[in-house]
Amino acid sequence: MKHLGTVRIETERLVLRKFTMDDAEAMFSNYASDPEVSKFLTWPAHADVEGSKKVLTRFTSAYIDEDHYCWAIVPKDNNDRPIGGISVVEKRDDIGMVEIGYCIGRSWWHQGITSEALNAVIRFFFLEVGVNRIQAIHDPRNPNSGKVMMKCKMKYEGTNRQAGKNNQGICDVLKYAILAEDYFKDINGDNRNT
Repeated sequence: MKHLGTVRIETERLVLRKFTMDDAEAMFSNYASDPEVSKFLTWPAHADVEGSKKVLTRFTSAYIDEDHYCWAIVPKDNNDRPIGGISVVEKRDDIGMVEIGYCIGRSWWHQGITSEALNAVIRFFFLEVGVNRIQAIHDPRNPNSGKVMMKCKMKYEGTNRQAGKNNQGICDVLKYAILAEDYFKDINGDNRNT
């Protein structure tokens, strides 16, 4: 893998960019304060903007590392205000694998935004970074997250029983993945930018 860090990515409707400290208010109000957004995630809803600032301090300080990938999801029509995030939550250089996690605010659910962001990140990792495998997981009680993965042509690989923990407690984990060979086999007939 040739790590490039969190570079700016644009799609038809979105800009994926680095978070900045100026994003605290938007992060808090658009998604991070909503317990429904974090229901199946591993971090609790932020109690106040100060909580969002602490998270952003961690995010922004890690950008110095070229193997750190953490994008703000920003609709082009939203005045540069993030509505969610998408990032690498696990990485293994020895097998060329990244695991992606994502979330967006409830006001933007069911509009294809998350799959547009995930498709763009998949394209970036295969074409620019040279990964071999991209995977993602979800709690079976959150089937819409799995629908995003399937829409992005990730294949269901199995369920690991009681193998994870999120804000609902110990949970089963459904795993999806796409390999470079699958992606490049399909790339000519598929527009991965949308």
